[in-house]
Parts: sequence; structure tokens; C-alpha cells
Amino acid sequence: MFGLNELKKFLVLAKKATYASGKTSQEVKESNKSKSLYFEYEDFKYHDNYFGGEPYGGREVVFYKNNPVYLMAYYGCVNNLIDDLNLVYNFLRAALSLIPEENPYRGPKEYKRDNMVYVNDFIGDIYDFSGEEKIIKDGIEIYRAKYIGGFINKKV
Repeated sequence: MFGLNELKKFLVLAKKATYASGKTSQEVKESNKSKSLYFEYEDFKYHDNYFGGEPYGGREVVFYKNNPVYLMAYYGCVNNLIDDLNLVYNFLRAALSLIPEENPYRGPKEYKRDNMVYVNDFIGDIYDFSGEEKIIKDGIEIYRAKYIGGFINKKV
């Protein structure tokens, strides 16, 4: 079996190496019109699979020795009044690259740059959590996403 800190460190590595990295060349286009990102390290594997565009939704699964042990589902969108999606998603990637190891769900509790603020509120712990992240620009909410997850297959 694996240790809790080992899983948390792996999640940070995986998330920083995939979507937060901004390297879209890593995306695999699936036959069902979704996109996937993969990362492997030692006995762990990470698979992030999502649909969209705007809005978007997906899920991340962590496997340990090829057994699924952790899952997080997410759904989000940019405010309809925003034309520059790259501005929003580049800022989001910057926030997500600061993922805290103690709570490796999305980004930090707060991240500020220029006139934008990323806010991440969540409850629970890595065993069972849910949260919501927002991006606010000049006092106006321009992005919101919800997520939920935790350990799976504990009683298999």
C-alpha cells in the first residue's frame, strides 16, 4: 500500500506536469470527443479526462499499481461576458501550478496577480472533499468551477 503523503506528493507532481503546465501537446484526443492527460511516476498513474470548451467538465483518477484509489470530478465555466478565454485559463493555470501539497485538489486558497484574484474554498480532506474556485477580475467574477472527490475502492 501507499502512504498518504506519498499520494499527496504524487498529485502535486501530476497536476503540475499536465494541465497546469500549459503543454497542450500532451493532450490525447479521445474518440468520444474528450481529451486526456496522463502522468506516471513509480507505482502511480494519473489520468485527467475532460469534455469542453465552455463550459467544461471532467474527472481525474489516480491508480496505484493499476488499481483506482482516488477520484476527483469537476465542472466549470467562464462568464459569458468574457471574450478572452486565454486570459482566464492562463491565469487559472498559474494558480493551479501553486497547488498546495497539504490539500492537493486544485490551487491555493488565494492567488493574486495584477487585477485578478483566484479564490479556492473547500471543505473536507483528501479522503472526502468538495470545493469551489473562482477568478475575480476588477471585482467581477469571470470564472467559477466546482469539484468533489476523495478516495475510492477502500472496501474492495
